[in-house]
Amino acid sequence: MAIIQNIINLWKAEDLLSQAWNRSYEMMELSREIFNQAIKYLRHGENIDTLKALKKRDREINAFQKEVRRKVLTHYAIEQDTTDMTNGLILVNMVVDIERIGDYCKNILDLAINYPEQIVSEDIGGDLHLIESEVKKRFDQTLEAIHTQDADIARAQMEGYREQMTGKSDNIVNGVLRGELEFGSTGKTAAVVLYARYLKRIGAHLKNITTTVVNPFDSIGYKK
Repeated sequence: MAIIQNIINLWKAEDLLSQAWNRSYEMMELSREIFNQAIKYLRHGENIDTLKALKKRDREINAFQKEVRRKVLTHYAIEQDTTDMTNGLILVNMVVDIERIGDYCKNILDLAINYPEQIVSEDIGGDLHLIESEVKKRFDQTLEAIHTQDADIARAQMEGYREQMTGKSDNIVNGVLRGELEFGSTGKTAAVVLYARYLKRIGAHLKNITTTVVNPFDSIGYKK
């Protein structure tokens, strides 16, 4: 509980470390925006210029990550106080996951650019649609868990990950590899497999982020 209270206090402070936490939250919000737009374009189609412009927004996430690192490093260099070292380590670890989410959003945009047809998950299969919907929900709940440091939300995200994300994605990928599933053309089947895997990886990084709320530093990204 003490660590959680310390993190909440960071939101209210004005030093470099608190600024870094605020920037990390902005990174998460931007990642969610890019993800939602990527899904929209994949489902409904969009011109290439718009897709490429959205891909370039990932540079903003990369810039955020560098800024957060600089602020954390500078904070400890100036303050020379390591009593809140855990908060800084958690933050630096968390922004790596946020940056990786941005990369997978770019991969989804690449699908929209290079696959000539729309991918409407509910028209392709129930599991794919469930995975897509679950990631959307997890984005919102992860943001809430981080902002409020709500341990109950974080635990719920961790407990439901394997059932809602890993199993369903693996069923699609492994079913195709075994020759038990196909989705029309070879190109469409490949696109569905990639999409299922990208969604799974985004879900994994969101889960890693929520573990920062309830796990000690050495267990971030793992079961408690």
